[in-house]
Amino acid sequence: MTHINADGVLFSSLNEAIRSADKDCFVENCLGQRFIASGMKDKNITIDGVPGNALGAYLGGGTITVNGNAQDAVGDTMNNGEIVVHGNIGDAAGYAMRGGAIYIRGSAGYRAGIHMKEYKEKKPVIVIGERAGSFLGEYQAGGLIIVLGLQKDGKPTVGNFPCTGMHGGKMIIRGDADSIVFPAQITAKKAEESDMAEALPYIERFCHLFGFDTNDMLCEQFTVITPDSKNPYKQMYVAN
Repeated sequence: MTHINADGVLFSSLNEAIRSADKDCFVENCLGQRFIASGMKDKNITIDGVPGNALGAYLGGGTITVNGNAQDAVGDTMNNGEIVVHGNIGDAAGYAMRGGAIYIRGSAGYRAGIHMKEYKEKKPVIVIGERAGSFLGEYQAGGLIIVLGLQKDGKPTVGNFPCTGMHGGKMIIRGDADSIVFPAQITAKKAEESDMAEALPYIERFCHLFGFDTNDMLCEQFTVITPDSKNPYKQMYVAN
């Protein structure tokens, strides 16, 4: 394993060092360096500190593990691989994500999972342990977003305007979703056995990564949200 001290290192130099490192790489003292592992596909990177924007952008494979928080645009246009964040993340996680999985132990900021899409066997997945900010799944076209609502601060599991313009994919929320206001073009209902079977591998993976019990996690009711219109934008732009 290659050890890299990122203290005072420019993001471009840090990425060059990571590209030249062994397959397994440990980065310490990370502080806001952008584009870490952008476009990479064959590394297993562990990061101590706080990586900057666009961590794992265009990631094509391998794993990134962050022992702390991460900033905005984690997994931007990600194609494959796995990103694991043991803290919270900023805004726009998984923007236009096309494959792979992102697991967040804590909360996500605004616009997580916007423009997510899937094609054939490529199915992107985001699992958020606590809560997500406003505009979750905005214009979602494919993939799966799971929000587990593990926060204990009394705040709502999902912020304002979730699923705005959603026209594909699926969102699954653990716990009571009755207080969440969804747009007219989606359907929110109690998750069925088939929905939970689809989500189970990712919930199990989350529990394994962060030390939770899967059976305890599944005791709560889950709500599944899907688009219900072939023309999801009509109600947004056309007066009835």
